[in-house]
Amino acid sequence: MAHLLQQSSFVGRAPCMPFLTRSSKLRCTDLTARAMVASAPPVTLRYNKLGDSDLMISEVTLGTMTWGNQNTEKEAHEQLSYAFDNGINILDTAEVYPVPIKNETQGNTDRIINPWLKTRARDKVIIATKVAGFSDRETSLRDKGKGTRVDASNIKESVEKSLKRLGTDYIDLLQIHWPDRYVPLFGEYMYNPAKWRDSIPFAEQLQALSDVIKEGKVRYLGVSNETSFGVMEFVHIAKTFGLPKIVSIQNSYSLLVRCPFEVNLVEVCDPRNCNIGLLAYSPLAGGVLSGKYLNMDSQEAKRGRLGLFPGYMDRYLKSLASEAVSKYVDLAHRHGLTPSQLALAFVRDQPFVTSSIIGATTMEQLKEDLSAYALPRPLSTEIMSEINEIFSRYRDPAFI
Repeated sequence: MAHLLQQSSFVGRAPCMPFLTRSSKLRCTDLTARAMVASAPPVTLRYNKLGDSDLMISEVTLGTMTWGNQNTEKEAHEQLSYAFDNGINILDTAEVYPVPIKNETQGNTDRIINPWLKTRARDKVIIATKVAGFSDRETSLRDKGKGTRVDASNIKESVEKSLKRLGTDYIDLLQIHWPDRYVPLFGEYMYNPAKWRDSIPFAEQLQALSDVIKEGKVRYLGVSNETSFGVMEFVHIAKTFGLPKIVSIQNSYSLLVRCPFEVNLVEVCDPRNCNIGLLAYSPLAGGVLSGKYLNMDSQEAKRGRLGLFPGYMDRYLKSLASEAVSKYVDLAHRHGLTPSQLALAFVRDQPFVTSSIIGATTMEQLKEDLSAYALPRPLSTEIMSEINEIFSRYRDPAFI
């Protein structure tokens, strides 16, 4: 993927290097690294073409799923303005946000975005949102109260409600949040044939999605939490029946979750094959790779999602993931980086990543996360060698 803008001038050495000497064994702490983050020059983001679309999107997508739950409207608007003033041009939301999903808060994220969106030129803001996949539990999303499917009536209702909440007349990228059929999701490692169920045919899903495009309510289509089989089916159906082709896939990808994408989706999504752009979500593994959950008794951990919502993403806590995280945290400190910078720069440097979805609950977090894009590109051979050594011992440790 061609990068269109020059990288930042903040190159040449890691942010804490002034605190170290060649002979010193001093470990660079997050405190010293964050001091350098605060004084670092502005980040110059790069922009990539999203699949076969004409969307040029920033290499960072602003995530929104805490707004309306952990974040107030004022805090969300501050994040939006800071992000877009610093080069981000795409935000990612969903009809089920904020998370964890609750009937009383569902849709609040979109409602919070609405007034801010009116302060910007609409064509300067790329809006990505999602229609829920199969669920027999989320009965509050639809007027009939029968759960969700990826069929014509569900897609139409989802799009209409999303447009109303957001206060806009079109969506730039509509994604299927998770498949209508059974697939292993959210930490489940293996496909279980016993869980197979009847699902809406791919052609029917794509035809319904094509209808909202024809109505001018959606520009492009994408998938999320999808497999190679699903991507190939959508691409094949589109080609066979002359329907719109998906341009993106939004899947989890981080130092802790690599194999599902690297093993075969990289080949499928390659520009020379299906040309599907990856929007990498959870590049910090729900904040775990920041290191803040290594001590669950700390105030930082208690304020985080995994502390506030017991059981949420606990696959990162009830596994070998914590051991791997401690190794990555140590690696980051030894090279003068914060753990978040290391994790984000790793994802940033992967040639198959079009954009990383970054969410934050504080401006401090957002600024630190964006500082990873001012670091020298790519990460040094030494750092990558150490990352791969850890990976060889802790290969996707959060899978159940």
